[in-house]
Amino acid sequence: MIANFSLSSLVSFVFFFFLFSPSSAASVGICYGRIGNNLPPPSTIVSLLQSNEVTTVRIFKPEPELLNSFSDSEIKLMIGVPNEMLPLLASNPVEFSLQWLQDNIFAFLPPTQIKYLAIGNEVFIKDPYYTPFVVPSVYNLHQALISLSLDEIIKISTPLAASVLSTSFPPSNGTFNPDLLPQIIPLLRFLKDHDSPLMINVYPFFSYINNKKDIGLDYALFNTQGVLLDNGLFYNNLFDATLDSFVAAMEREGFRGIRLVVTETGWPTAGGEAASLENARVYNGNVVKRALGDFGTPMRPSAGVEVFLFDLFDEDEKDGEEYEKHFGVFALNGVKAYDVNFS
Repeated sequence: MIANFSLSSLVSFVFFFFLFSPSSAASVGICYGRIGNNLPPPSTIVSLLQSNEVTTVRIFKPEPELLNSFSDSEIKLMIGVPNEMLPLLASNPVEFSLQWLQDNIFAFLPPTQIKYLAIGNEVFIKDPYYTPFVVPSVYNLHQALISLSLDEIIKISTPLAASVLSTSFPPSNGTFNPDLLPQIIPLLRFLKDHDSPLMINVYPFFSYINNKKDIGLDYALFNTQGVLLDNGLFYNNLFDATLDSFVAAMEREGFRGIRLVVTETGWPTAGGEAASLENARVYNGNVVKRALGDFGTPMRPSAGVEVFLFDLFDEDEKDGEEYEKHFGVFALNGVKAYDVNFS
């Protein structure tokens, strides 16, 4: 069933939502990548997610069939705005962003199912042509949401690769790449002003395989008994250390209190060294336990971090190393590849 909301009806719908919607419990989300030629149809996905108590999903672009399958399911979504759309969203009046939202998202999905808009993905590092368009797109889409009274429901940010940090060790030395500061500073200012999160993609697996000399496998998997001491703070895993590197980098630029959302993290089950079902089970299990327990990091012990596991299924058409194709938490038949619980 298509939601088919008109722009003129959204404000009254949002008012009703604020009056009568229940508060949501803590949850761990999952990314729904679709770079594969053998994936189950979208119509089967919602029941799979509901049966496993997954309540939040990240999709990377707004495909009508996909959005329609989630409509009225009570599953909250992070919806990606494709990198290639950013020049148009940035350079046109706000009315263009408003119409784009209606035509591509709100026509298929109730707006109150949308938790986040993710503007591009890892643009600053992996797709630098689009870098100048990120922040203007963020502002235009935010103005469009304001006009619909949706800006407090739908938060906007852009997922960053961990490599936007030029220094990440020890965590207290976290520093953004100085070449990116002209883009990152206005982004942080927007996030601070509008209570939006800094979105980051965090993969201890990649850090480990690229720097085995300095990073132990147990440290990447949350298995270490040893600790890293940094300014009186103890770190027993790379995940927390990476998050606090971002905290330190933001504070270095004068921005305190911006919350973090880990928009991707995961561990491959095959395709290379340390890529195995057991390591994926251990890593993702620890990440889920940490998120559902609302545990903070050493720098922010009382601030839990929302997490999206990558990925729902293996993606057999992804580029890169073989392990890039093997991050799926579920097999194609819907059975879990390994034991991990979302609640």
